Amino acid sequence: MNNAESSTIVWFKSSYSDNEGGECVEVAVGKAVVRVRDSKNPAYGNFGVSHASWGEFLTLTSADA
Repeated sequence: MNNAESSTIVWFKSSYSDNEGGECVEVAVGKAVVRVRDSKNPAYGNFGVSHASWGEFLTLTSADA
């Protein structure tokens, strides 16, 4: 991710995260990839997955809920 891209990313917190220090994941949907990071430690970096992979992940986690 280059500097221009990092300055335009809009992160949002997972609906499964709470305000009491629980598991906190933030997601940013970009044109090429979906980025994921730990909201408590954003300086640790993030990783990107394809839109298709992210969609499969959401489908699988919704089935487990």
